[in-house]
Amino acid sequence: MNRPSTQNQSLSLRISITDKCEFRCLYCMPADGVSKHRHEDILSFEQILEFVSLAKSKFDLRKVHLTGGEPLVRKGIVNLVAMIAALGVEDLALTTNACKLATLAGELKDAGLHRVNVSLDSLEPELFAELTRGGHLADVICGIDAALANGLGPIKFNTVVLRGYNDMHIVDMARWAMARGCIIRFLELMPIGYITSRFEELYVSSEEVATRLGEAFDLKPQAYKPGASTKYFDVFDIDDGQSAGRLGLITGQSKPFCSSCRRLRLTSTGKLITCLAHGQGPDIAHLLGSGNLDDRDKLTKIISDELDAKAHRGDFDTGHAMAAVGG
Repeated sequence: MNRPSTQNQSLSLRISITDKCEFRCLYCMPADGVSKHRHEDILSFEQILEFVSLAKSKFDLRKVHLTGGEPLVRKGIVNLVAMIAALGVEDLALTTNACKLATLAGELKDAGLHRVNVSLDSLEPELFAELTRGGHLADVICGIDAALANGLGPIKFNTVVLRGYNDMHIVDMARWAMARGCIIRFLELMPIGYITSRFEELYVSSEEVATRLGEAFDLKPQAYKPGASTKYFDVFDIDDGQSAGRLGLITGQSKPFCSSCRRLRLTSTGKLITCLAHGQGPDIAHLLGSGNLDDRDKLTKIISDELDAKAHRGDFDTGHAMAAVGG
């Protein structure tokens, strides 16, 4: 299959800095969590910084997105943000469950973080607790308020739509997000890890989501940007035509956006992977932090090879939990 050239597109990098999280979200982690890694097996901040610096100098890296697990549980996260910001990264973002964000939002902004994405699958406290297996919605709302107050925007909410759980609430969630000047993105469930056994039961396509939203709003699609994971829509009130805001759909399962993807993922243990669908890739941890020029050349070649090898993903073939690959 011929693929559009991505060589002139800038590189986007997602870095998982930990696979730990306070939540055990239904689609992300088993109830008892994931296997714990030894401290020495997790990339140091210096190793992460070296990789970002190399990618920026050799591959036009413009976007760095810190993920987990939950990145705010990693000790020293503010220092890491400051280190990466000092490199002059054009877009420095972080995905969080927001339960620790209330106390860290100001420090993160001062350190150079530009914006946050917040994983938010329900605005109903009891359902939220069920989906996260014990999370407190009030803590998350406080974190969101702090992010807004400190200018960490535009804030994007990531909502995985699950049949029988939150699919009936998507219109209310869209109204809530847009009333706060935020952007909500509805994601299709992906068959990753143990949730694969319930995928058919829980999956809701973006087409169905769009149909439901179209009954409440007038959706005008924005021009698609090559390499973007999200299809955005300008949203207007269906009665008076007034602008309500913006929302997005992420169609990772039904309509993959692989052909123009220019994204790489670095796991917390130092594996470089091209796609959530596979979860496998070269281990580069041993090449980071050595100060050896030969290792730097090897890293450059590995990055180049991985980008060149990106192709239409086909079926998901990873057995890893979402938290282990930086979802």
